[in-house]
Amino acid sequence: MWKTCPVQLKVQLPRDIAEQAEEVQKTDPEFLSRVVLYGLTRRSIYRHLREGANSPDAGEVQTQVAT
Repeated sequence: MWKTCPVQLKVQLPRDIAEQAEEVQKTDPEFLSRVVLYGLTRRSIYRHLREGANSPDAGEVQTQVAT
């Protein structure tokens, strides 16, 4: 599917959520990878849409008149 490479993340989580994350990492590391990928993908899409909405021609409708 994609070329991948390992990364190491360090995050601060509430203790109960951190314990759940550690358990998931042990039992199903692929799931945790997909969750992180999903979150980063959503953020990327959101930023792209937000930047597009802030462009000077955002909201303009392109029309062509036949002559």
